[in-house]
Amino acid sequence: MPVEFLGIAATNDGSETTPRSGASFDKDYTLRLARAHEDHGWDRILTAYGSGSPDPAQAAAYIAARTERIQLLIAHRPNLSIPTFAAKTFATLDHISDGRVTVHFITGGNDHEQQREGDYLTKDERYTRTEEYIRIVKRAWTTREPFDHEGPHYRFADFVSDVFPVQQPRPRVSFGGSSPAAYAAGGAEADIYCLWGEPLAQTAEQIELVRQAARAAGRTDTPKIQVAFRPIIAPTEELAWEKAHRTVDTIKARTNGGTTPLTRRHRLSSPENTGSQRLLAVAAEGERFDRALWTPTAAATGGAGNSNALVGTPETVAQALLDYYDLGVDILSARGYDLLGDAIDFGRYVIPIVREEVAKRDAESGPASK
Repeated sequence: MPVEFLGIAATNDGSETTPRSGASFDKDYTLRLARAHEDHGWDRILTAYGSGSPDPAQAAAYIAARTERIQLLIAHRPNLSIPTFAAKTFATLDHISDGRVTVHFITGGNDHEQQREGDYLTKDERYTRTEEYIRIVKRAWTTREPFDHEGPHYRFADFVSDVFPVQQPRPRVSFGGSSPAAYAAGGAEADIYCLWGEPLAQTAEQIELVRQAARAAGRTDTPKIQVAFRPIIAPTEELAWEKAHRTVDTIKARTNGGTTPLTRRHRLSSPENTGSQRLLAVAAEGERFDRALWTPTAAATGGAGNSNALVGTPETVAQALLDYYDLGVDILSARGYDLLGDAIDFGRYVIPIVREEVAKRDAESGPASK
């Protein structure tokens, strides 16, 4: 099956290696970055969420109105609004974008970050809320008759929407997490299950846990799997590794040797969420894994989100991504440290290699593949 590529729809040019040069919502940069992805073979871009960051739904609407093809993955936290309101918001955005919306539901792995917006539920309570929330959103997207709902977190009566998505029967739902509660919720409700880049063996284990959770929930299908990396590419292996070490040195300098967090969302040690704990555990085992996976970028940021790198020439990085595709990964997420330049280079030099090799694999294995 064709592979998909997800990039980042950042609203400014800041990254772990570079302070932003302008406002948090830099409209010109936001559009340049989105169009760079659209022009260089990417399928979709993520508008991310942070408690103090620009609203991802409105950023997505801005991008949708000024682009033609690129699809939009919109991050959303269930603590922000009731699910019926969210369903209308994203159905409206699906119309603005002519059917280009996917929604990524974020449960939240940092208590303090959640509490900044009034969310004081425990982690496990948040996962049960997210699962209930997604079920309501799906029903609101697809039900033409009024309905009632009474659950652990939401209660309402006689709701029916007057705006339905362009995509039928509904947009896809994306979800991530690495704890048992996450596997249970995402296995039950997600169309796309998102993982951070780990060694191949650990990734295979997580994929199987997601599939087991889907079966336990009574599903006959399973979520598509997405895995995220930070590509560091250069024309030669030597130059790529020099670039990788410069990248980590810059991150360490910006964190004052690991004492100053880069953002308010992520601390540099003792993360609460299982995904970051897993990244730091892998980094403690070693720096290099498999064909090109490199962990010092994750260690330097405290395992903050998508932070393990793939280092090498475009050919090496492409082959590393294909290793994950061969495991059963359907969507490859990548975000460089120079957001604009790396989006162009990755799209120009890596994506074509991966697409060509996937097409060959599909042709050789026939219609029963993947």
